[in-house]
Amino acid sequence: MTSNKIVGSTLIVAGTALGGGMLALPLASAGLGFYTAAFLIIANWGLMTYTALLMLEIHQHAEQDATLNSLAKNLLGRPGQYLATFASFFLFYALCAAYIAGGGSQLTHKINELMSLELTPQFGAILLTIIVATVVSIGTHSVDIVNRVLFSVKIIVLALTLSLLFPHVEAINLLEMPVQQGLLLSALPVIFTSFGFHGSIPSIVRYVGIDIKTLKKVMICGASAPLVIYLLWQVATQGVLSQTDLMANNSLTSFIASLSSVLQQPQVSQSVSVFADLALATSFLGVSLGLFDLLSGMMKRTNSSINPINSSDDSSDSSGTHSGTNTDSKLHRVKTALVTFLPPLAFALFYPQGFIAALGYAAIALVILAIFLPVAMVSKQRKTQVSGYRVVGGNTTLVLASLMGCLIIASQFLQMADVIPAVG
Repeated sequence: MTSNKIVGSTLIVAGTALGGGMLALPLASAGLGFYTAAFLIIANWGLMTYTALLMLEIHQHAEQDATLNSLAKNLLGRPGQYLATFASFFLFYALCAAYIAGGGSQLTHKINELMSLELTPQFGAILLTIIVATVVSIGTHSVDIVNRVLFSVKIIVLALTLSLLFPHVEAINLLEMPVQQGLLLSALPVIFTSFGFHGSIPSIVRYVGIDIKTLKKVMICGASAPLVIYLLWQVATQGVLSQTDLMANNSLTSFIASLSSVLQQPQVSQSVSVFADLALATSFLGVSLGLFDLLSGMMKRTNSSINPINSSDDSSDSSGTHSGTNTDSKLHRVKTALVTFLPPLAFALFYPQGFIAALGYAAIALVILAIFLPVAMVSKQRKTQVSGYRVVGGNTTLVLASLMGCLIIASQFLQMADVIPAVG
């Protein structure tokens, strides 16, 4: 196992979680106070890291190229497989469509500004899709390389933004108490989805191999990077703006404008805008990689996105048979890429509001994928597998994780019913 793959896999996990949702955290936690918001962030980090380790416990007894779909089928039968498939497709396609619509619009805007053109948002959506589809279809190794570059630049931009904000942090703002206790429940789904990287776990296992010790480091370190960054971001934003100011902003645009106005520094809005673009790109890469490999497994292609890695890492036969197999593999990767990217592109182009509305249910789909399915599969597997790696906590922790998932779903439905305020 090369350290290159370990670092790259860790950054894929971190980059997938550390998306544009981070910018919504101050809005989602407005009115909670810093310490209550920090508690929720740490609690959700613990929950999502725990269920990621549950996925590793499941993967250790499966094939290296197993997908969530095949794992659910083997352990939970057809009903589990259908649930996993529906939740995966709903979440992945909705996220990809949102990334294409939002990222395409931003890309078009920047091209028009730079080159004095008048291109439509549809052009940017198509161009962004082609770029990401090319990177993902080449293989996990290419996603690794591109993600490293984007993640590194993103951290530099974030450091610049924080350096502009931290000198203006006021302790009195961080010590404010929650305005309303019910807001804690409202903020829960947004904070929960900010740690959503579980769709990329099967791809990471394929890339790294079934080495539990290494994979544990990847999951824990990959999830911990967003935790540290989220807490720093909360200190910066909730320390600069009072809870009253935060709650007065009902959109990301007005929130960024408030920061720039208070600090009287236009560089803040520029750096936050660049960070948002980079965060979207790394999340899009991670989510689409997970969808690509899921579809690849369902299309009976056990060697799809990791073939290029094997070709470069391992000595291979140079015979004509190998060349034919490699050509066939490339053809099937192209087919998988079309199935992966064309549906969300079409919806982003022709029905953007429908998919944007569907994102309201993203937390529910993520609860199914990241909590309910891992808990159910581990519970079933532990009845037959008595050896190997087991996540600490036993059945008590499994029950607590399930209850937390139910609470998140209840919170989402209560917001949709206008019983509690919708945030973020």
